[in-house]
Amino acid sequence: MATLTTHRKSVPAKNGLVWLAAWPVMAVFVLSNAATPLYVVWQRELGFSAGTLTAIFASYIAGLLGALLVAGVVSDRIGRKPVLLPAIALAMVACVLFATASSVAVLAVARLLTGIAVGAAVSAGMAAVTDVGGPGRKRTAALAASSAMVLGAGLGPLLAGVLSETVPGPTVTIFVVEIALLASAFVVVARLELPKGAGGRGPWLRIPAVAPGGRTAVLLGIAVFAPGITATSFVLSLGPSLLAHLLGATNRVVAGGLAFVMFLGATGIQFAARRLSVRTILLGGAAATTASMLTLILSLRLSSLVLFAAAAVLAGIGQGLGQFGGLTAISASVPAERLAEANAAQNVGGYLPAAALPLSAGFLSDAIGLTGGATVFGIVVGAAAMVGGAVVAVRSGAESPRI
Repeated sequence: MATLTTHRKSVPAKNGLVWLAAWPVMAVFVLSNAATPLYVVWQRELGFSAGTLTAIFASYIAGLLGALLVAGVVSDRIGRKPVLLPAIALAMVACVLFATASSVAVLAVARLLTGIAVGAAVSAGMAAVTDVGGPGRKRTAALAASSAMVLGAGLGPLLAGVLSETVPGPTVTIFVVEIALLASAFVVVARLELPKGAGGRGPWLRIPAVAPGGRTAVLLGIAVFAPGITATSFVLSLGPSLLAHLLGATNRVVAGGLAFVMFLGATGIQFAARRLSVRTILLGGAAATTASMLTLILSLRLSSLVLFAAAAVLAGIGQGLGQFGGLTAISASVPAERLAEANAAQNVGGYLPAAALPLSAGFLSDAIGLTGGATVFGIVVGAAAMVGGAVVAVRSGAESPRI
């Protein structure tokens, strides 16, 4: 089989290869949220509560965090392909489980496997994009990897919502389509020329460690990325229930379309901000997430679908800016042989609250109602976003080439 080489002479060809290398990241992330508009179908068929729903969502985060504890280290030591190819295969198994799910346990296992695949994609996959770009295209690579992540995360629920409303098998067709996308991603990874790995010593399973020069970059990225992705995780887990029970929007295309618009905002803002300093990007992300939570609370008080959609888009913008700003700072501060582990560290810091807070909000909603649970969530995450912005303002200090 021919090998896609990273040693191209022309700049356009090299840039094109960077975006091709981002395709596996996007394909895996299509699966990450494809189940979002289908939760109400499974909830009706299997009969589970809002708390159980967020527990199913949290199993995805558990798999993702588990993968991040090992995927970054393994990828840096033995190469990207030995991590990415099995991860894509696991994603295909998850698709089969989703399509045939007849119990909450099967849904939870499918989400767990999805999380493992996503954990590999955000560590090894994003590092592979940077590897392909080389030293001269670090910012382009960060943009490609980050936008592929959020665009894939938005396309999944949109496709699922449309297909579930327009073709037979509302909980099957999207996963058949996704298997085809993942198969193409598998081929791309197999043909890319990627580093073999730098070796190294120490435990294979560990909390991701960051090279000294990149610790500030990871801290600042987490300060903004964590509240942002926590906000979008809430929309993905409890958003369809809020739409159906409080706002009267029961069509699954609405739930999928809202998730798509949220991540479209996350994608578009990264292109719009690509020439700004990292400090400005991160401060903008903190402001967007804070505004999102204020708008979410207002939307529930007024039962306004328009305001809820605005809150979702602002959440996407907050996540997109936090993610892009953090990845850009990391790629400028961390050596290539430690890059996947640094990416994993940022994502561990972001996804931990993204699991804990929506899960808490789900069980709190069972006790005091969806409006009360969502309001408490909005207050907590909004406060965290403001603290994150303050951390960026203080720690980044004066403008510099890195921050």
